[in-house]
Amino acid sequence: ATGGLQSLLQYRSMFVITGMTAAAGAAVTVFLWRAVYADTPADGGPGGFTLTGITTYLLVAQVLQVLHTNRVDDEVAAEVYRGDVAVMLVRPVSYPLVRFFASLPVVAANAVLVAVPVLVLFALLVPLTVPRPGDVALFALSTVFSVLIAFCVNLLTGMTGFVTTNTWGVRMVKQSVVAFFAGQLVPIALMPQPLAALARWLPFRGMVDGPLTLLLGRYDGAAGALQVLVQQVGWVLGLGAVCAVLWRAALGRLEVLGG
Repeated sequence: ATGGLQSLLQYRSMFVITGMTAAAGAAVTVFLWRAVYADTPADGGPGGFTLTGITTYLLVAQVLQVLHTNRVDDEVAAEVYRGDVAVMLVRPVSYPLVRFFASLPVVAANAVLVAVPVLVLFALLVPLTVPRPGDVALFALSTVFSVLIAFCVNLLTGMTGFVTTNTWGVRMVKQSVVAFFAGQLVPIALMPQPLAALARWLPFRGMVDGPLTLLLGRYDGAAGALQVLVQQVGWVLGLGAVCAVLWRAALGRLEVLGG
């Protein structure tokens, strides 16, 4: 984790660019949907969202996306291409665990230097829903699980570098699929029923829609909140197991040519 932090501090301007990108993306999404919900009655419109509810949902969704940008997919693929992964493999530590702890400073820095300023900026520009303290606590716990799911998804994406010469296309497809089925672009509650049913059973829901369901109190009592958290934990364990199995399989076909 310390090494990851030292590496991160070498690219401080990255936070400025990330913040500007996040703010611009949030502005486009939030103000577009605010126009759609401009004449929504006070008791809620499509999907049961009020104007402030849809604003809060989409803004926090953009913030969560920033937390999920941990650079694991880029760095794993790059180390495979350069052959640096061979140096990592001779060390008496687990490479996936090294990548996990190195990603923690990235997540923390994105939260403090990007996510919080973006939230504060938009809180000054548009009215937001004030969640209940209990829902905030559930959201915080759920966000931890969402970050773990994002790590596993990004690690699997980076591991495609073992079987392809360029992961750019894979990463672009992953980014689009995750953004849609996680509910980042369109809330799952507004999707057609077949797509919504599929999205609710995919792991990506636990990255955005799940935490926001808890934050906005859009769950049915304690059982509903527990269902969201249990589903997230299940996907964390399941994806972790998939990562372990595929990592062992990937090592069996790794070739590094030095010169």
